[in-house]
Amino acid sequence: MADSLDSYTTQRLADLKKPLTEQGFAYEPAQAMRPLLDAYGLERWDEFAESWNHLGVDRFMADGGRYRRRRYATFSLTDQQVTRKPHQPHYQSRDYNTLNGGIERWFKPVAPDIGSHPALLAVLRLMNRMATDLTPEAQRPQAWHAEIHQFRIEPSPDAAGQPTPEGLHRDGVDWVCVVMVDRENIASGETTIHDLNRTLVGSFTLAQPMDTAFVNDSRVYHGVTPVTPMDPTRPAHRDVLVVTLRHE
Repeated sequence: MADSLDSYTTQRLADLKKPLTEQGFAYEPAQAMRPLLDAYGLERWDEFAESWNHLGVDRFMADGGRYRRRRYATFSLTDQQVTRKPHQPHYQSRDYNTLNGGIERWFKPVAPDIGSHPALLAVLRLMNRMATDLTPEAQRPQAWHAEIHQFRIEPSPDAAGQPTPEGLHRDGVDWVCVVMVDRENIASGETTIHDLNRTLVGSFTLAQPMDTAFVNDSRVYHGVTPVTPMDPTRPAHRDVLVVTLRHE
């Protein structure tokens, strides 16, 4: 898994790290993100994206909503390898998730072929590189604990979908990456970034496949505005891959 990158990719990584270092977040549009993922082994994106059609309903929504589908997996990341861990529950304290926190949530696991898919591995390798390089050497873990969430939000004509139903939040991890996979018949879904005083410091909309947001979770809050169908007579969905990293 050790990197062997050309000068262009090395420069693109440096360009991406700069706003993360200065502001605590970065937005990378698809046209810039794709070459980075290619350098880390991206293949068969369409096949990867199609797997979002096979998620399970999130039955742990304290607001009673049935607008979110998901699958979940955990991995250990080092410079040498990506290792999938045995399936486990997702847990957040209520300090970080006032809506759904405080309980173990057992979601359907990411399918085996998707857990080893080159598109996912490319994202994980890139995240490992970013997190390792941006973490002071004395604080770097031997391995990163990565949590992988496949999310689909399905608004209806009479009810908006909530990409972040807990509202403006931090995840209680070190790093967060959100990759747009697909938007179909969706309005809004703007990502907002706020400093630790909850003052707005940035906003953008993940609109195209591979548009990506990176967040230093210790420095900023993030949230996403509710989504609605543009055409209420047609199905609508917002698909994203969320990857979080924290010290093991």
